[in-house]
Amino acid sequence: MNPPTSKLGTFLSLGSASLAELCADLGMDWVLIDLEHGCQSESSLPEQLRALRGSQTLGVVRVANLEDGLIGRALDWGAAGIMLSHVDDAAKAEALVQRACYPPRGQRGVSRTVRAHAHGLRLPADFSALPAPFLLAQIESLEGVRAAAQIAAVEGIDSLFVGPADLSHSLSLQPRAPSYESCLDEVINAANEHGKGWGILARQGDDLANLRARQPRWLALDSDLSLLREAWRGRLSVLRAKP
Repeated sequence: MNPPTSKLGTFLSLGSASLAELCADLGMDWVLIDLEHGCQSESSLPEQLRALRGSQTLGVVRVANLEDGLIGRALDWGAAGIMLSHVDDAAKAEALVQRACYPPRGQRGVSRTVRAHAHGLRLPADFSALPAPFLLAQIESLEGVRAAAQIAAVEGIDSLFVGPADLSHSLSLQPRAPSYESCLDEVINAANEHGKGWGILARQGDDLANLRARQPRWLALDSDLSLLREAWRGRLSVLRAKP
């Protein structure tokens, strides 16, 4: 049985508001709108986030770096959270919190006319008292694994999120690196030690039962692009098969 705290979602790479809406109609707990590797630009965010309106599906935006203004704009447009890739130390995690949280915790600028506050129709009495956005620090290198406990200790970080492809590649470049599984355990233990969640992107063929048994807070089931690829490949293989 899936742990009650687990959120099931997927990565959205294509920038399609229709696909975001479909995920919401399916009842997914969250979607990751990918600005790091996705085939989309920042301008696609507002329509995808609007497509989630009225649903229980959380929109989390992945950013590749701490570019000034981008994190705040994504949250102003209605993102429920931010995932930052390649977090290798606590300083980068703290910088994420600074950009995502209002003063006094952070340095996010206040605007009274943004979509997150119904364009000024639902202004909070106290911006600093608003619930903090979900902030996911992506662990994708051996350095990040080694610093996982310090990253998890940063106030405002909700979860550590393992990037399997980058972490596996990072480990392959170091001849005496620990195994991927031992690194995954280290990240999970660091998150648990500090009362934080952890998450991971699961690809087709991964041992989903084993991953779910380890109680991830955020579990992404593949991506729109890869699911379409595999569906089309499967259909084509059937149609092209010799009678």
